[in-house]
Amino acid sequence: MRKIFALAAAAALMTVAACNTLSGVGQDAQAAGQAVENCAEGATC
Repeated sequence: MRKIFALAAAAALMTVAACNTLSGVGQDAQAAGQAVENCAEGATC
């Protein structure tokens, strides 16, 4: 029973870590897109 609980807890932690990583990638991509958009509109690059 303890092993099952430990495995479930480890799986939950990995899932949360993966979500946070993907969220960070999405924010980085959004910031990069905003920078490209600003350059295209004539703002300083």
